[in-house]
Amino acid sequence: MRKATRWLLSLAVLIGTAGAGSIPAGAATAAEPKTEDIKDRILAIPGMSLIEEKPVDGYRYFVLNYSQPVDHRHPSKGTFQQRLTLLHKSVDRPTVFFTSGYNVSTTPSRSEPTKIIDGNQVSLEYRYFTPSRPTPTDWKKLDIRQAATDQHRIFQALHRIYGKNWIATGGSKGGMTATYYRRFFPHDMNGTVAYVAPNDVRNDEDSAYDRFFRTVGTAQCRADLAAIEREALLRRKEMVKRFQDWADKEKQTFTKVGNADRAYEVMVTDLVFGFWQYQPAETACAEVPEPTVSTDGLWQWMDKIGGFDSYTDQGMEPYTPYYYQAGTQLGEPGYGYPQLAGLLKYPGINNSRSFVPKDIPMRFDKRAMPDVDRWVRHHANRMMFVNGQYDPWSSEHFELGRGARDSYVFTVPGGNHGSNIAKLKEADRTKATAELLDWAGVPAPEGAKATPLAPYDKKLDRQEVRRMPMLRP
Repeated sequence: MRKATRWLLSLAVLIGTAGAGSIPAGAATAAEPKTEDIKDRILAIPGMSLIEEKPVDGYRYFVLNYSQPVDHRHPSKGTFQQRLTLLHKSVDRPTVFFTSGYNVSTTPSRSEPTKIIDGNQVSLEYRYFTPSRPTPTDWKKLDIRQAATDQHRIFQALHRIYGKNWIATGGSKGGMTATYYRRFFPHDMNGTVAYVAPNDVRNDEDSAYDRFFRTVGTAQCRADLAAIEREALLRRKEMVKRFQDWADKEKQTFTKVGNADRAYEVMVTDLVFGFWQYQPAETACAEVPEPTVSTDGLWQWMDKIGGFDSYTDQGMEPYTPYYYQAGTQLGEPGYGYPQLAGLLKYPGINNSRSFVPKDIPMRFDKRAMPDVDRWVRHHANRMMFVNGQYDPWSSEHFELGRGARDSYVFTVPGGNHGSNIAKLKEADRTKATAELLDWAGVPAPEGAKATPLAPYDKKLDRQEVRRMPMLRP
């Protein structure tokens, strides 16, 4: 999927099959033998193994592997090890199930809901992101239902220890993942908080993105961006040479896209998306270069917004599972480039098929996203969607219908892809916090203003900044 580099803000050998029915989050579960140490209880779960334990003030922190079927429909046909982390506070506290939709970070951290409810946090690596990838790799087993069932089995295993309420959460593709999980296993979680989660119901209808780019921000900022994008293509020859020279020096290649010229064009068409996705509009608009900027200045600005390294084979490879899913189920944005008229040499190149090795077949399933969208509109219960006004991905967001219950859609004014509850207007922030505390079973005292229960921790709550490749949510 195309997208400018972003700073983003992821039992034993299967004796028997995965449980057919989900365990309601508030239901009693079979008593587990209790030992003095939480690590012993966790490692007593069939299929669970320890990679390492790291010291964290006020918590226990475990990096774990869990045995999962490659194919949940046919669990006897092989397993793989799926990585997860567990930030343990107390079995008497609620638990947040966090998914990034990508790799899992093994650096201890807390998601916003974990801080708000002062709970435990389970963080799961999405299947097929290394090292959680089956070998040999059957890409047909990478779909949203298989991934949701991964999450369901881990919930079933850990819910025997952590019996209080559970909240699913994630941002961007992680928010999509949390939503799909609720669609397939609606009774596992007591609530869901999905941040900036795109909802591409019809992959061939993307007019919402065109409307967004025609109206976002100020007319001056839009004009300045259009001018520098055109300038980037007018200087194509010298910039592509510089890109190739840099790639040769850094031992980077362009096999997937074809060559440096093609990769450069993809990057330029991503710039406007990446700019609005992560740059703070109140300051970044003033920093857009004039078309007369030096070549060095143009290179530096493009690298900041898009990241040249994200458009090489080496930059794309870790995200092959995402691009595969974008081209088979999730969909991807298709917006026009009227500001680049007459300057494009490879129209249509900026799509997921360009970023997945040609020996991996891809066929798009038009039923997957409409199914999820219908379920959310008509059956969502205790679900919260937080979007950003200036986030391109929020152009196509989840909406609630008449059948939805106790569910909400909030928008951060001027917010980008880093939008969260803390950045909402005060009334919305108070409402969202109160609802989340209630879903977690730890409501604020009567008459008290709903605020996060855990104090800020500079190590656990600092926002992770990671460079991500093109048009990735």
